[in-house]
Formats: sequence, C-alpha cells, structure tokens
Amino acid sequence: MLLFAKRIKELRKSNGLTQEELGKLVNISKVSISFYESGARMPSLDTLTALCDVFKVDLEYLLGQDNYVVEESKKEYGLSLIHISEPTRRTPISY
Repeated sequence: MLLFAKRIKELRKSNGLTQEELGKLVNISKVSISFYESGARMPSLDTLTALCDVFKVDLEYLLGQDNYVVEESKKEYGLSLIHISEPTRRTPISY
C-alpha cells in the first residue's frame, strides 16, 4: 500500500494538481486523496480506474505491481541496446 500512496502523490504533483483538483477529477473529496497519499486508506475499484484514466497509467503501475522503478531524483536512466547484424559470430573468441 505504501508504493501506491507514493505513486499517487508523485503522479498528482508531476501533473501540477492539488489534492482538491484531483478529487474533483475523480469525484471524491480532497480528504480521500489525502488518506490515499498517506496510506491510511485504499480507494474503491471505480476510483482506482478513474485515477488510472486521469494519469494515463496502468492499474498495475498505480498499485505497484509492475517492474517500473520510481526514482527519487529527476535523473533519467535509459537502456542501451546493441544490434547484432546477421550473420552473428559463431566461433568462440579466444583470449
């Protein structure tokens, strides 16, 4: 539940929304948003779906059941891929 609380707060802030504004978008009170962000309560399935729609994220991401990494800093990390063209090397490399 703590990852959900962290993600909803992070998403709200990164979208420049107050708790009150987010509450209005998903038809709940700002107090409810505060409870979700503190980890005191979990939203209903309808509210979770509405939050996913507002933030354009998957439910798995919002609930923390994914493989994404949430970074504390604003640094961006990427993955470099190397393309190996055909034919690939089939003989072992000796050292």
